[in-house]
Amino acid sequence: MTTGPSTAAHPTKLPLVLAAVAVVAVVIPAGLLGGAFAAPVSGLPDAGAIVRWGLPVVRAIHDLAAASTVGLLVVAATIIPEARNTSRRITATRYACATGVVWVVAGLVGLVFSFADISGTALSDPTFGAQLQTFVFQLESLRVAAISSTMALAVTLGAAVVRRRSEMVTLAVLSVLALLPLSLTGHAAGAASHDTAVNALALHLVAAVIWVGGLLALAMLRPMLGATLGVSVQRYSTLAGWCFVAVAVSGVGSAWIRVGSIGSLATTYGALVILKVVALVVLGMAGWQQRSRVVDRIATDPLAGRLFARLALIELVVMGAAFALGTALSRSAPPVPNTPVVTTDAAYSLTGYPAPAGPLLGSDWLTVWRIDWLWLGVSVVAVALYLAGVRRMRARGDSWPVLRTIGWVLGWAIFVWATCGAPGVYGSVLFSIHMLLHMTVSMSAPILMVLAAPVTLALRTLTPRQDNTLGPRELLLGLVHSRFLAVIGNPVVAAAIFFGSLVVFYFSPLFELALRTHTGHVLMTTHFLLAGYLFAWVLVGIDPGPKRWPPSLRLIILFVTISFHAFFGVALTTGTTLLAPTFYKSLHLPWAVDLLADQRNGGAVAWGVGELPTLILALLVTLAWVHSDAAETKRLDRQADRDDDADLKAYNAHLAAISERPSPAGPTSPPSRSTTPGH
Repeated sequence: MTTGPSTAAHPTKLPLVLAAVAVVAVVIPAGLLGGAFAAPVSGLPDAGAIVRWGLPVVRAIHDLAAASTVGLLVVAATIIPEARNTSRRITATRYACATGVVWVVAGLVGLVFSFADISGTALSDPTFGAQLQTFVFQLESLRVAAISSTMALAVTLGAAVVRRRSEMVTLAVLSVLALLPLSLTGHAAGAASHDTAVNALALHLVAAVIWVGGLLALAMLRPMLGATLGVSVQRYSTLAGWCFVAVAVSGVGSAWIRVGSIGSLATTYGALVILKVVALVVLGMAGWQQRSRVVDRIATDPLAGRLFARLALIELVVMGAAFALGTALSRSAPPVPNTPVVTTDAAYSLTGYPAPAGPLLGSDWLTVWRIDWLWLGVSVVAVALYLAGVRRMRARGDSWPVLRTIGWVLGWAIFVWATCGAPGVYGSVLFSIHMLLHMTVSMSAPILMVLAAPVTLALRTLTPRQDNTLGPRELLLGLVHSRFLAVIGNPVVAAAIFFGSLVVFYFSPLFELALRTHTGHVLMTTHFLLAGYLFAWVLVGIDPGPKRWPPSLRLIILFVTISFHAFFGVALTTGTTLLAPTFYKSLHLPWAVDLLADQRNGGAVAWGVGELPTLILALLVTLAWVHSDAAETKRLDRQADRDDDADLKAYNAHLAAISERPSPAGPTSPPSRSTTPGH
């Protein structure tokens, strides 16, 4: 049985056509039900019927094209095997280029329609083009659409030329990132629970696109896969299971924010939500049928392959309908109005959260919490995956140090406290507490995480692939041995990132941007964590990677970096200029705060809180130095036992030969007394 593709086989466009037909066929009645095509209420300008009817359809096509592009790239890079050549993955990426063109065009058309809809300007208005150029980067919804379309264009151009799997992985990641800006413009963007709504929508978009796009790609490429269809479907099935859970959890969270109560399900918006839930349940049942009746049989039973094709087509039709329902929901008025909350709390207007009622005192350090579902979710998943790896190790009879497991769990627990506990709550309004949050996330938690050796655990538990595909283990190995990691894993570079980004961030507008915006805050926290993890890893890391520097040089890097860190703290404690002055002066907290004194306290925190982690790092590097010397001594002792101390005997013989060697000038004798007369 051959595993190579048939030379006569070509991808089929039927799955894509059926999904597109389902999208268009459902978006119109769903839009009519939700009022997506209705003219604006009296007094508001109307951009015209073309915009009102075209915008939902264009958005639905945009979403389907994006899913197709992402799915084809993910499948080409990580799922389908290659036996003798690269024809399958090249074909997949070329089709991704074609769907990417549709993605970009639909995104740009949607941008134009969105501006017309927001401004109430007809497409035929002579001033339309000039107005669009003026406001495209001033209005957030247009700005993020332009950014997303630009990234999609980069993906499309790349898909036309790439040939290597690593390049396809890069494009797949970029295509997923291109979707994330769109989560900033959904319902609840200006209402309460804004951050949770954005996080939920981002997760929902990414999971849905990978789920739908992956199945669509497999269905299109099925005629080319031959006997490798079985393993491809198995791999996709695992990915689809994760995506289903993510879509379900994020969808429920998003719907609840917008619906607000059980009673609101009786509205037209609620009816659309119910229909989408029904579609999700149907897809879940179909996926279960695939796993129970098809996945394990498809490699040996031709009938199972045909059954997969039929079930996949049914699922794609339902998925297309679900995409259309999602588009209709985005254009329909939810029961919870998408309007900014009117409040006299200046802190709420600036940060999206009410100001704490009083200063941080005593037990408040342990009792004050505000759950950030993004970071809590990331932490729970990280701990769960680690524990699953430890369980797999023990199930096959291998051991794993308990202290490493404790360190991993404790490190993420500290991270959750910093982001969801008192530092996270008060850090948004007080510089000193913000600096404590920074130091905890970038210095305390990463040390414990690094010592837990998560990469080593993953490499020992993930199943390797032998068919020239990039699974999780191969991707991780590729990153560990990449040139990129070799560069940033250089201790000098890691130290520069750790300290340099600190200075750039706080003494530039980036700091205030992170305080005011959800996206800035997320990027800030992500950078703090990764920069701290990288710095700790190059000093005391256990996991594989670029060649480690000698402990003596690592100690020098540590002390130099911390010296600069101390200078940063001193600069804050002695400074007379307030950082992010507009933001902090506009908070008007309900209790008295000397802003400059608080900033100086933050400098003291930056200086003082870093001392304990620095001491721990120094002790760990010193301990590694001692262990390396002890290990070298043991190695030399074992070698001496094997060869009867040959090296020492050779050295002693060399010294003896030197001591017995005659002088280069020849032998000398004392001068004799002259007997010559007259002398």
